[in-house]
Amino acid sequence: MSENTSNSQLPRVGLTHGDINGISYEIILKAFSDSRMLGMMTPILYGQSKAFSYYKKNFGLDDFNYSLTRDARQSWNQKFNILNIVDQELKIEPGMTTSLSAEMSVLSLKKATEDLRDGYVDALVMSPDCPSVAATQMDYLNATFDKPDVLRLLVSDKIRVGLATDKMPLREALAQLDAPRVVKKLATLSAALKSDFNIASPKIAVMGLNPTAQADAQDFVVAAVKEAQQKDVFAFGPFSASSLFVQGLWKKYDAVLALYYEQGTLPFKIMSLNGGAYYWVGLPAVCAGPMHGPGFDIANANQASPDSFRAALYLALDILNCRGDRI
Repeated sequence: MSENTSNSQLPRVGLTHGDINGISYEIILKAFSDSRMLGMMTPILYGQSKAFSYYKKNFGLDDFNYSLTRDARQSWNQKFNILNIVDQELKIEPGMTTSLSAEMSVLSLKKATEDLRDGYVDALVMSPDCPSVAATQMDYLNATFDKPDVLRLLVSDKIRVGLATDKMPLREALAQLDAPRVVKKLATLSAALKSDFNIASPKIAVMGLNPTAQADAQDFVVAAVKEAQQKDVFAFGPFSASSLFVQGLWKKYDAVLALYYEQGTLPFKIMSLNGGAYYWVGLPAVCAGPMHGPGFDIANANQASPDSFRAALYLALDILNCRGDRI
């Protein structure tokens, strides 16, 4: 093993390992099987080398080499690094979440996020977790960075869609929606479009709460748009899904703010079949992830595509570049 030397040109990108019984290790292996990736970043997987080796063998990637590190700050350049979150061998049961896999998901997220907060890694890309863990991501990030107005922004080469509320039952989302929340999310989204995409005066289309976006049940959205405009946020709407997406009005705007998860993710996924990723807007650090779940139905079957995970990696690098943080 050669001596490790620092290379300030390459950002350190932490990777969580998600649910070890899903497709996370498969998409990580496939994404970094392209050696050119190591010329763009120094990856550090917060996972388990024995689990990595298990999947590496199963997918016939015996030539995939990695290095172990005990500290992200001492990661090896031009190599794929693994930081073991536990030393003992883990029981892998592909195709199902278990209490152990959920526990390891949380531990990976915890250790990686702490290193992101402390500046030991420059960005974090999260692998898909089981639903119970994925649903707590935003709350965990809010608490770790003490940023209450974080929102998920879906990004592809076609469209950007922000979510005013995240993964939760619709009844809970509706209970949280009001004018002050929408105004805060619009302000956070507008600031991110400026800092992370170099858009000087971003225009944001706001979706209505009901399908037709008529006056009933829309008062708080109208009020939020007006208040946001008074704060120099270029917000417009509310728009119905049919006028915004079917008629193509979204093309006139730099981003769309959806009020609840399904309202935003469905049109985004339809228009981003070749991939797409998300990142958490409003954090001082870059934290991104792929647009799919743990894929238990195809786990360990060599059928998972790394496209969305690779898009998340590229997105994280692009944002770092726009912010001027590392690249």
